[in-house]
Amino acid sequence: MPLIAALIGYLTKRVAIEMMFRPLEFRGIRPFLGWQGVIPANARRMATTAVDLLTRNLVDPQEIFSRLDPEEMVKELEPPLLKAVEEVTREVMETYQPRLWELLPARAQRLLVAQVQAQAPAVVKRLMREVSTNIDDVLDVNAMLIEAMVRDKSLTCRLIREVAAPEFKFIARSGIWFGFVIGLVQFVAWALTKEPLIMPIFGFVTGFVTDWLALKMIFYPREPRRFGFFRWQGMFQKRRQEVAADYGALIADEVLTVRNVLEAVLTGPRADKLFAMITREVQRTVDQQASVAKPLVALTIGGRQYQEMKRAAAEKVIAYLPETVKHVESYATGALDVRNTIVEKMQQLTPIEFEGILRPAFKQDEWKLIAVGAVIGGLVGELQVLLLLH
Repeated sequence: MPLIAALIGYLTKRVAIEMMFRPLEFRGIRPFLGWQGVIPANARRMATTAVDLLTRNLVDPQEIFSRLDPEEMVKELEPPLLKAVEEVTREVMETYQPRLWELLPARAQRLLVAQVQAQAPAVVKRLMREVSTNIDDVLDVNAMLIEAMVRDKSLTCRLIREVAAPEFKFIARSGIWFGFVIGLVQFVAWALTKEPLIMPIFGFVTGFVTDWLALKMIFYPREPRRFGFFRWQGMFQKRRQEVAADYGALIADEVLTVRNVLEAVLTGPRADKLFAMITREVQRTVDQQASVAKPLVALTIGGRQYQEMKRAAAEKVIAYLPETVKHVESYATGALDVRNTIVEKMQQLTPIEFEGILRPAFKQDEWKLIAVGAVIGGLVGELQVLLLLH
C-alpha cells in the first residue's frame, strides 16, 4: 500500500505537470469534453502577465534603446546603406527624369549619386536620435512581446518550463515521498478496519494533498524558515540567481530579440509614424539635392511631378529598409544587452515580485491540476480495492 500510494503521488504529479503544457491546441469536443494545456489555453493572459512584469520591473524600453549609438549604427550600415541609396537614386531618376538622366555624362551621374550618398549618414543619424528618444511613438513593446508569445504558444510554454525545470522535477519526486507517508497511514487504517472505502478515499487524499503541498513548497516560505530541525525556503526563491540567468537568456534569445523588434517597428501598428519620419527626411534630402542641381531640375520637371518623385523616393527607401537594417542586428544585440539587464534587475526584485515570474502559471488554474490529481488518486485507490477483494 505505501508503494502504491507513492506511485499515485508520482503519477498524479507527472500528469498535472504535463496537463499544464499539453496539448498546445484544444483536443476533444467543445464545450463538453476535451482539454488544452493550461498555459496554451491561457496564452494571452500568461503573456500579458509576463510582459507586464518585464516592462514594469525589468526593462525600460526608452533606456534600453537609448544605448544604440547613431555613429556606430551608421558605421555598421554604411556598405548596404550606400548601395541602397545608389539604387534608389538611379531608379527614381530613370523613372521620373529618364531623358535628363540619359543626357548626363557618366561622371555627372556618379557625382549626383555621391552627393546623395554623402547626405545619407547624416539622415540616418537624425532618424536614429529621433527614434531612440521617442521609441514609444514607433514601437509598442508590450503589444510586440504579447503577440510574439501568443502567436507561438510553445514559446510561452518553454519560457515557464525551462526556467522552472528543477521545480517541476521536485513536484514529481515529492509525490513519491508524500505518497509513501500517506500510504503508511492507509496501511494502518486498512489493517484495523478492512473498509474498502479506505482505498479510494486515501487515493483521493494522496492525489489532492501531495499536489497542493508540492505547489506550495515551490513558492513558500518566501524567506528561509526553520521548522524544528528542518530549514526550508521556497525552491523558486532559493534559486533566484539561477532563475534570473535562465530567464534573462530566454527573453534575450527568443522574445525581446533585435529581429522581433525590427519586425514590429517595420510592420507593427505604429510603423506609419516611422515611415512618416523617413518620408520627411528623404524628401528633405531630395530638396537639398534639387537645389544643388536647380538649373537642370527647374527646366525639366514640373512641380506636381517633382512631388511625385519625392514620394516615390521615400517609398523606395522604405522598401529597401527591411533588408538594409538586417546588417545592424549583431551590433544592436550587443548594444541593447537585454540579457544582463534582466539578470541585474531581477536581483533587485522583492520576493513577491520575483514570485510573479512563475506564479501566474499556477495561481488561477492550479485548482484544476490539484483536482485532476485527486480524481486520478481516487481511481487508482478503487483499482486497489478490486485487486485486493476480487
